[in-house]
Amino acid sequence: MAELGLDLRVEEVAKQFGETRALSEVSLSVLPGSVHALIGENGAGKSTLGRIMAGVIRPDSGRLLVDGEAVEFDSPKHALDRGIAMIAQEIALVPALDAAANVLLGVEPRKLGFLNRGQLRDRFGRLASSAGFEVPADRPVGSLSIAQQQEVEILRALARDARLIVMDEPTARLSMAETEKLHEVIRKLAADGRSVLLISHFLDEVLSVADEMTILRDGRVVRHGPTSAETRGTCIEAMLGRKLGAQFPDQQLPPAEAPVVLQAVGLSGPGFSDVSLTLRAGEIVGLAGLVGAGRSEFARAVIGAAPTTAGRIEIGGSVARFRTPRQGLSEGLVMIPESRRDQGLFYLRPTRENVSVSSLGQFTRLGIVQMGRERRATGEMLGRVSVNASAETPLTTLSGGNQQKVLFARAMLTRPAALLADEPTRGVDIGAKRAIYDILVGLAAEGLAILLISSEMEEIIGLAHRVVVMRGGRVTAELAGDQISQQRILHAAFEAQLDEPMALPA
Repeated sequence: MAELGLDLRVEEVAKQFGETRALSEVSLSVLPGSVHALIGENGAGKSTLGRIMAGVIRPDSGRLLVDGEAVEFDSPKHALDRGIAMIAQEIALVPALDAAANVLLGVEPRKLGFLNRGQLRDRFGRLASSAGFEVPADRPVGSLSIAQQQEVEILRALARDARLIVMDEPTARLSMAETEKLHEVIRKLAADGRSVLLISHFLDEVLSVADEMTILRDGRVVRHGPTSAETRGTCIEAMLGRKLGAQFPDQQLPPAEAPVVLQAVGLSGPGFSDVSLTLRAGEIVGLAGLVGAGRSEFARAVIGAAPTTAGRIEIGGSVARFRTPRQGLSEGLVMIPESRRDQGLFYLRPTRENVSVSSLGQFTRLGIVQMGRERRATGEMLGRVSVNASAETPLTTLSGGNQQKVLFARAMLTRPAALLADEPTRGVDIGAKRAIYDILVGLAAEGLAILLISSEMEEIIGLAHRVVVMRGGRVTAELAGDQISQQRILHAAFEAQLDEPMALPA
C-alpha cells in the first residue's frame, strides 16, 4: 500500500508571533510510510511547525512541498485536500454527536439529499475494523474516554484519506495501557504506508516508536536523523544544549520528630474508601496507582473540592471541618491540580492575576487591591520558581513548563502548610521537569508537607520519602526507605487484594 505514502518537505520555514521568534529557517523531510518524531523543550517550536504543516497557521517565509510540489495551505481543509490531517492536543470533536457522525461529519453518505444512516454505520464499522478500534458507533463522543476520542479523531482522518497525520502530544493524558495501544496504531498506520509526524516530550516513546527524529531548540533544527542513532541522553543534551546532570535533586530525610501536618483517617468518598494517610513537615509522600485508582478523587476531597462520606481530616492534630477549597486554603492546604488548562489557570488574565488570585487578602485594603504590593509579591514568587517574565506578561505567551511554574508560584504565595501536587509535571519538557523537581525538594527542605500524585514511576521513586499505593479506591501498600521499588509499587497497584493494606518486606 505504498501509494498511501506522502512525501512532505519543509524548506527554510520561519514564523514570528509579535516579538517572539517561534521558528527560524526550519527544514526537514517526512518520508512516506514512516513515523517522524519532533522533539524539543516547551517553546522550541514543535507545535507551531505541526500547525503550519496542517494548514492551521501560515509561515512568514519558506515553503512546503508535497510529493515534490510547492503548496500554500490557507486552512486545515486545504491541507486535508492534499492528504494532511492533524490531531491536536485539545481534541476537536462535537461532544453531543455519536462517534460515527463525528468520523464522517461533512462527508456523510446521502441518498436523495438525506443522510443514509445505514451506510454511515456500515462505513464507520469498516473503518474501525481496519484500524483495529472498538469504538461504539452510537455513543456520544463526550461520554467516551480520552483514548477513545483520539481513536475517533484518527478514524476521522482516515475517512478523509489522510496520508500524513500530525499527532501533537497524543499520549499526554493516556494511561500506560492506552499509550501502548496507541503506539500499536501508529506503527500500523506507518506499515500501511501512511506517514505520522509525532510531536512528543516523552523520549522513551519517541525512541521506541519513531523511525526518524528532528530535534528543535529555540525554534531552530539542532539535529535531524534516524532514531536508532540517538539515546535518551543524546536527545536531552541536544534539546537543552547542555548536559542535564542527575535527573532528580538530592534531598534530605525529614527529622524523625517532624510534626504531623495533615492526617486523613478512614476517609471515604466518591471514588475512594477508607483511606488513611499521614503527611509530616518536610516530607514528600508519593501517591501511586493506576488511572482510576482514586488518587485524584482522594486529594480533591482532602482540600474540600469533593465530598466525603466517612472519616476525618486532622490538621496539626486538630479535626478540621471544611467543605470548599477556600475553607481548605484557610486551613493551610493548597493543591496543584491535574490539568492546568481545565482546573488551574485563567488564560485570558495576566500572569500577575494568576499568581495572586488565591492570596488577594494579602494585598487588599478597604476592598481595593493595592496593585503595587501585588505586583512586587507576584514578581518575587515568579523569580523563586525561575519564570523569567514580568508579572504583567500575558499568560498565553509562556511555555507549558512556565505556566506550570505559575501554579507553584500561586501555591507558595498562600504560605501553605501542606501542598497536594497532582501530576505536577504532566505536559512539560525534560528541562522544566527538573526545575519542578527542584521546587518540590526545596519546599520540602523548608518544612512544607507535600503529597505527590504521579503516574510516572520514576518520579515517585526519585522524589518520595514514603509511597502510598492505591488500587480500586483503597490503599494497598505503604512503602518507605529501601522498600520503595518499581516492582513493589507495580505489585501493589495491580495484584493486591482490597480487603487490607499490604505490608511488603524490605
